[in-house]
Amino acid sequence: MRGQGRPRLTRRVRVSIAAGLLAVAGTAALAQMSAEIVPPLTGAGQPMENRPADPMPSWVVDDIRKMRAYPEQPPIIPHSIEGYQLSVNTNRCMSCHKREFTEGSGAPMISVTHYMTREGQMLGDVSPRRYFCTACHVPQADTPALVGNTFVDMSELGVGHAGDQ
Repeated sequence: MRGQGRPRLTRRVRVSIAAGLLAVAGTAALAQMSAEIVPPLTGAGQPMENRPADPMPSWVVDDIRKMRAYPEQPPIIPHSIEGYQLSVNTNRCMSCHKREFTEGSGAPMISVTHYMTREGQMLGDVSPRRYFCTACHVPQADTPALVGNTFVDMSELGVGHAGDQ
């Protein structure tokens, strides 16, 4: 009889093969599209090319508080933190920014949210989850932007304050 001795592909196997080929083709098409849409952040060279490192940026250390770029952005650090020790046992930032030291240092106090647990319970000292400042706060470097920014603040869009009618 015809076809005896050769294994036949079941419909399920044929559908699985077709789906696999379709997935491979779709992934390749998406990768090509995303390369055109997303700007590269690595510069002009090839990603794995060995090249000399860019010079270290100069930090903005003018002690002037900067406007935040978006609501609830952690404030940037407007001074040098070079050599600051930040470990489980020591946090140099707290020597100026902890509630009890701000009067003598003139530094702004850390937010009261840094003294709260996740459940909103107030603590007598800084919460362990808020202890490592540089997890959220960063020094500002004087560098060009990696990608363009078209952000417009609401105040520039003509939105007034509540009750300004």
